[in-house]
Amino acid sequence: MSAEELPPRESMEFDVVIVGAGPSGLAAAIRLKELNPDLGIVVVEKGSEVGAHILSGAVIDPVALDKLIPDWREDADCPLKTQVRDDRFYWMTEGTAIRLPNIMMPPLMSNHHCYIGSLGNVCRWLARKAEAVGVEIYPGFAATEVLCDEKGAVRGIATGDMGIAKDGSHKSSFTRGMELVGKYTLFAEGARGSLTKQLIAKYSLDANSEPPKFGIGLKEVWQIDASKHQKGLIQHSFGWPLNNSTGGGSFLYHYDDNLVAIGFVVHLNYDDPYLSPFDEFQRFKTHPAIRTLFEGGKRLAYGARAITEGGYQSVPRLSFAGGALIGCAAGFVNVPRIKGVHNALGSGMLAAEHVNAALGAGRANDELVEYEKAWRDSAVGKDLYPVRNVKPLWSKFGTIIGVALGGIDMWCNTLGFSLFGTQSHAKPDRKTLDPAKAHAPIAPPKPDGKLTFDRLSSVFLSNTNHEEDQPVHLKVTDMNLQKTSEHDVYAGPSNRYCPAGVYEWVEEASGPRFVINAQNCVHCKTCDVKDPNGNITWVPPEGGGGPNYEAM
Repeated sequence: MSAEELPPRESMEFDVVIVGAGPSGLAAAIRLKELNPDLGIVVVEKGSEVGAHILSGAVIDPVALDKLIPDWREDADCPLKTQVRDDRFYWMTEGTAIRLPNIMMPPLMSNHHCYIGSLGNVCRWLARKAEAVGVEIYPGFAATEVLCDEKGAVRGIATGDMGIAKDGSHKSSFTRGMELVGKYTLFAEGARGSLTKQLIAKYSLDANSEPPKFGIGLKEVWQIDASKHQKGLIQHSFGWPLNNSTGGGSFLYHYDDNLVAIGFVVHLNYDDPYLSPFDEFQRFKTHPAIRTLFEGGKRLAYGARAITEGGYQSVPRLSFAGGALIGCAAGFVNVPRIKGVHNALGSGMLAAEHVNAALGAGRANDELVEYEKAWRDSAVGKDLYPVRNVKPLWSKFGTIIGVALGGIDMWCNTLGFSLFGTQSHAKPDRKTLDPAKAHAPIAPPKPDGKLTFDRLSSVFLSNTNHEEDQPVHLKVTDMNLQKTSEHDVYAGPSNRYCPAGVYEWVEEASGPRFVINAQNCVHCKTCDVKDPNGNITWVPPEGGGGPNYEAM
């Protein structure tokens, strides 16, 4: 059936359409309803339920939550129960963990007022709050198309058609997506959102900003022996197993009833095509200061997600005709603090206030220039500005010198000045790989099934599921380029940077063949960032597909 023969999509009209039921999208919805209960607001979410695709550490600074829901601590239903009690930083070598004195850390790095928990469960709780005040939430529907009017202004989104077979034909279950039309549309897709990418390109939102930067965060949740659990303890580290030229580090959080969240972050501007973030995460757990914590424990969950790391310099223009970017779609993660939830909530509320003012003035589908002008002087901008040089200094000078210089710069910023001005990020992450001939293969740790694991058993824990008879949602623009460059020059790094075993180079008599196991995809979007030619594009699969994280 051609596009001309397709039945028309049904359309629903709202005052505000929000793409993504993460913290920023839900905060925007709740704040809009607080400001005007009569507004019609819809939130569309590609996960099978709210929280299904949410992954974060998470140690949450409650500064924005206090403004959104002031009495959240008294709410028995709120999943944030564990306050940080012990905050530690370590420099790791292969055999030792050297604790850094907390007094060395700039005041903004303190976590003692923060809370540990599952961001997925926090979003589920926020969704209940939103629905209680009349917000409509549609989980299981992926926004796949930006709708524009004849003047080029955004007028809403369309959800994807369902029931399309792998060969593109329509199955008996075929149903068209829906058009959700609004006076303003807020995009809260998270890091590397597919529609956000299109909007940035269409409206040249990045014309005056630095290239976006990303990391990949991998996380496991364990239940450990009660005698080893120290509720409220959090620790962060950098160093081993990464070399000095590769940025990243770990987190380890004790919370709730004998639960520990352990995670590993690798900055995606690394240069070694043989590096595997997944394998380095598994290797990290074998450190003598780490492994004993998990003896006798049980791994409950696994997941991975790209993280925005560009910070202040990389935030694109946030407003355009008919809509705006909020949360991690805009890139509001504070890299040294390893926190973005407070800024996601804050940006959602800030956008909501400007949308409400525009609607109150009788405006619609124009540019929310007031939101764009306001964010730098808001709590979000004031959180990001003092740490703006940490990431570029780390990238430029390596871990040892770069982290030291970044720390000095944060201290200087507490006094109102910087020795470094505002540093550049240089080039996008996909352009940082060296040819494979410049490096030697890295032997991965052999999984023991108790402490260390392989990719496929890990993906199983993520409850990832896709309808198998559907078009592959990982689009390779030029398959020949994938062979001549990604394989022949860079030795097939997709097989290593993907944390879910999606990509394989299979050697056959006729030569290597690129295999895409799309059903394994956990929607981390690392391939969309790190492919050296920008040759892989992640698009949403059929709504509801992907991981089904329970408490990540």
